[in-house]
Amino acid sequence: MHYWKVWHGNKPFSEYRKYFFRYASEFGFQSLPSKKTIETFTDDPKDMNIFSYIMEKHQRQYGANGKIMNYMQQMYLYPADFENVIYASQLLQADAIRYGVEHFRRNRGRCMGAIVWQLNDCWPVISWSSIDYCGRWKALHYAEKRFFAPLMISCQEEGMMTQEADMNREHFIFEKSIQLNVANETREEQCVQVSWALRNAKADVLRDGGITELKVPALSSVWLDKVLLPDIDIFSEYVSYELRQDGKIISEGTVIFSYPKYFRYEDPQLSYRVGKDEIIVSADTYAKGVEIQNAAEDLVLSDNYFDINGNEKHVKIISGEAKEIRLKSVYDIR
Repeated sequence: MHYWKVWHGNKPFSEYRKYFFRYASEFGFQSLPSKKTIETFTDDPKDMNIFSYIMEKHQRQYGANGKIMNYMQQMYLYPADFENVIYASQLLQADAIRYGVEHFRRNRGRCMGAIVWQLNDCWPVISWSSIDYCGRWKALHYAEKRFFAPLMISCQEEGMMTQEADMNREHFIFEKSIQLNVANETREEQCVQVSWALRNAKADVLRDGGITELKVPALSSVWLDKVLLPDIDIFSEYVSYELRQDGKIISEGTVIFSYPKYFRYEDPQLSYRVGKDEIIVSADTYAKGVEIQNAAEDLVLSDNYFDINGNEKHVKIISGEAKEIRLKSVYDIR
């Protein structure tokens, strides 16, 4: 199946969960390339507008810059500057494809493969690629590393995004729940530990879900029991989850139950320090979609565009110089 109701059909990300394709051989979602890549085809600062002539001439699909903004208004506050438009578009792309692939992997046995459109570009353009024309990694490429990992934990949540909240209804009641799943794409049974926690916006643990020992057969996925969270404050509480093996976190994530634009993030006060071959990022509170960039926007890291639960994360530097580092998170989309 080539599936394009998400993107071409303007359907929300949750639409993926209605389908169980045997093999999803093409699906995708667009985003803008890095600002430094955009600078290679713009001559005037006035061109740095998603609806400028130059930006629309460097769009792979007619009218699709408007489509990006349509999806953006569903998910995020209106970005005040062009840099945040770029950032938000890349988060949208990463989340859209993550929704699909995690769903397909949770249903392994029925769904047996997924190929994302597309890897790269043959010209500097706004497109479905995860690596832009200049070789810069978008948020999607880092997300693909996570959601295509041989051992992966994911969460099938129920919340506003999955039940298409009607904001004009006075009393909109919907299920709030999580159901974790571990997918094993290796040829051996894997013994792992699963844990989760309910947290507030400061990342304080409000409820510890405990540790579940799990054996996941080769080439399979295993569901854990659904957990209902009827009393959760969807605007200031979220769930974090982890997959450990031999004491090491090998897969993790977070999930919120409102649209990201409605969540009341606190300023994470992001900071960093540089080690010999790594960058250590720290956050005081919950930070979603943390981006690490240098001045040249050419860093390749072991991970990027990740969530932090009020702690720190060590990221290996693969290439590029850790100079003039700047950090942002979803808190900064405003």
